Amino acid sequence: MNWNNEPERRCDGVMRRDLLRVGGLTAFGLGVGDFFRMQRTAATKAPSVIRRPSAKSCILIWLDGGPSHLETFDLKPDAPAEVRGPLSSIATSVPGIRISECLPRTAAMLDRMAIIRSMTSPLGEHNFGTHYLMTGYKPTSVLEYPSFGAVLAQVRSQPGILPPNIAVPEFRVGGGNLTGSGYLPSSTRPFSVGSDPAKPGFRVRDLNFYKGLNLKRLDRRRRFVNALDTFGSQAENSGSVNGDPDLERAYRLLTSADAKNAFRLSDEPPNVRGRYGNKSVGQCCLLARRLVERGVPFVTVNNRGWDTHADMYTRLKEGFTGAKVPVGLIPSLDLALTGLIQDLSDRRMLDETLIVVMGEFGRTPKLNTAGGRDHWPRVFSALLAGGGVSGGQVIGSSDSVGEGPKDRPVTPADLAATIYTLLGIDPQHELQTDDGRAVRVAPYEAEVITEIVT
Repeated sequence: MNWNNEPERRCDGVMRRDLLRVGGLTAFGLGVGDFFRMQRTAATKAPSVIRRPSAKSCILIWLDGGPSHLETFDLKPDAPAEVRGPLSSIATSVPGIRISECLPRTAAMLDRMAIIRSMTSPLGEHNFGTHYLMTGYKPTSVLEYPSFGAVLAQVRSQPGILPPNIAVPEFRVGGGNLTGSGYLPSSTRPFSVGSDPAKPGFRVRDLNFYKGLNLKRLDRRRRFVNALDTFGSQAENSGSVNGDPDLERAYRLLTSADAKNAFRLSDEPPNVRGRYGNKSVGQCCLLARRLVERGVPFVTVNNRGWDTHADMYTRLKEGFTGAKVPVGLIPSLDLALTGLIQDLSDRRMLDETLIVVMGEFGRTPKLNTAGGRDHWPRVFSALLAGGGVSGGQVIGSSDSVGEGPKDRPVTPADLAATIYTLLGIDPQHELQTDDGRAVRVAPYEAEVITEIVT
């Protein structure tokens, strides 16, 4: 990838596909100056000009369980009732593009967003699908690949207070088998906040002393561990001191007033908190904004509950039976997403903060007998905003019943290459496994979605 306005070609010589535009915390640092310096490897030439990326950080809103594309971003109002489902579509700020009736604020702001309607994967199991979407690589028994946040933590890592890769409220995604760090050091693993900021008594793990542990004891333990590591390093003539990353993280967080302040949502004005909504996804997005504002490169907002095999209408729209104001998963996402975009825009942070909204797959084209939809990876949707994303467009499309891609299929590998490009990381950049094997951050076959980044 060449950021100097030169055309670009993939390393295997394959030209980019024609693109269709439809519709008119383990230790990381606070970002200052060159903290966010773009990383890249040797550049190669290509057929289209890619803008110099502007994203310094990324907020991934992960819809855990697999959100229904047919109830969110790819409705089929002309399909039979068993396909189109219980929700209607509404117009958006982009002529010709319609999305769910439960996303009115998103619809009004769609000119700032890009929707991909032709995401496709062969993996319809939670753990496998999550691994593919969060890494760009299909899972294998030989190697666990690192998630986007871990790669950023490795490439941009510098000493600091806050972890570089944070999950709110926690990182138990897609069945819970993904570590997040893969073959990279454990220091790149997502730091799980461990508590929901929407609930009373919100408290972040490692920010307070546990019973029987005070600063003096912690400092003594830290010096003891470092002494052992130094002795071991000298014995091996390596001259390096590895330390205990978990202990170092705990020490930094416990002794830093700035770190504690980052998680203090009570400092936010009531009107700002209200803009995001009072549900978990909203308050988690608000916390994510506070974290990237303080230099954290990657935050995962883990919004669970999207595995809607049954009672889909109530769970997605109403939230509970008889709700006068819809508070289900989709209306809550609508508030959180638009609140985040507007807040970042007001603070002049939107252009440098990439927002990605996705889950591990979509849902079946036909409703099941329990009033829900089952797993369906063949086609689904994702949404991107901010961070240099060219908004007001839809990439690709699904067929008339949302069963498969109609045109412009986009793989999780392609999406990964695009995310890395927007974050200033060459998709060809190589990291190393413990045994010295070089692995690209994105697969060889991955192609950047150039509509989004040009």
